[in-house]
Amino acid sequence: MDPETKKLLEEVLELGRDNNKMLKKVRGVQKREAVWGALKMVLIIGIAFGSFYFLQPYVDQLMSMYSSISTASQKLNSSISTASQKLNSGSFLKR
Repeated sequence: MDPETKKLLEEVLELGRDNNKMLKKVRGVQKREAVWGALKMVLIIGIAFGSFYFLQPYVDQLMSMYSSISTASQKLNSSISTASQKLNSGSFLKR
């Protein structure tokens, strides 16, 4: 093998080794990025469920308050409609 070919082959070998080092670094970064992304998702889901667990009593309280207000509103509407019907029929004045 002549010296020029040997020199070119050594350069190619050196470039291949450098390329391999860079590719290993890139792959390491990709692995760390994947792990970090998975941890972020677990953290976000954990916070969501944790906040739901923490806020559940308050949500239940609001729902019961809403249902009681809704029931009172329905009773008030039925009372108003009954009174309106009695006023229109004249039976309210006969009593």
